[in-house]
Amino acid sequence: MNILNALFKTSIGKKVIMAITGLILVGFVFGHLVGNLQIFSAPEKINAYAHLLQSLGPALWAIRGFLLLTVALHIWSAVALVLENKAARGAKGYANQQTLRASYASRTMRYSGVIVLAFIIYHIMHFTTKTTHGEDFYPMAMLDGHLVPDVHSMMVFGFQQVWVSVFYLVAIALLTLHLSHGISSMFQSIGLRSRTWATCLNKLTIAVCILYFLGNAAIVGSVLSGYVKIQNPNLQVAMGELCTPDCNVCETRIAANN
Repeated sequence: MNILNALFKTSIGKKVIMAITGLILVGFVFGHLVGNLQIFSAPEKINAYAHLLQSLGPALWAIRGFLLLTVALHIWSAVALVLENKAARGAKGYANQQTLRASYASRTMRYSGVIVLAFIIYHIMHFTTKTTHGEDFYPMAMLDGHLVPDVHSMMVFGFQQVWVSVFYLVAIALLTLHLSHGISSMFQSIGLRSRTWATCLNKLTIAVCILYFLGNAAIVGSVLSGYVKIQNPNLQVAMGELCTPDCNVCETRIAANN
């Protein structure tokens, strides 16, 4: 009980909660990127990866629940610390001095956090609950003789929509900004950042965050540029990109358009 009181009722405890939850979320977003980069491989690879996750069943929902709890604790600790800092501020001059010292990333943490949260909700609705698009956006593909969700095509369909890609890049840019301040602050909160290697830590954080943004941007750019395309034969036929001698799908589409 004393440990819980120390964590949830003291500033140091809230900083520890924020640091630990931040570490978990950093690991998740980078792991998520590694999984998404499989879009550059054969479609079967990312579809198998998604199918593996889905096959976890209740365990997957337990993981999702844990991540949602982590996000909630991270937001709660951040808001609580902001309110405590406001209450602790004295003269106006002190407040101005703190504002001048703060980096742009730290001063926009609350706004970037809200936008990133909105993106996460949209992302879940898009790929998990599948409620943002019509059924044509959620095709199936064959994998080892079984029909599984064609995640590769889902990603391509999604990023082919310019507004989705723009929203995604803005969210990722803000998340990168959030990470650039959060990772450094995380080390400071748990007492692992010192003046000796603070500069090196900041440079390493910036480099990692840039790579994170570029990795996500590469996925979007590859779809918008046409480098990564739909490879599901059934969808290619339906889209008129692949026709067989006995196929009348394209003729039907042309007639409908005329």
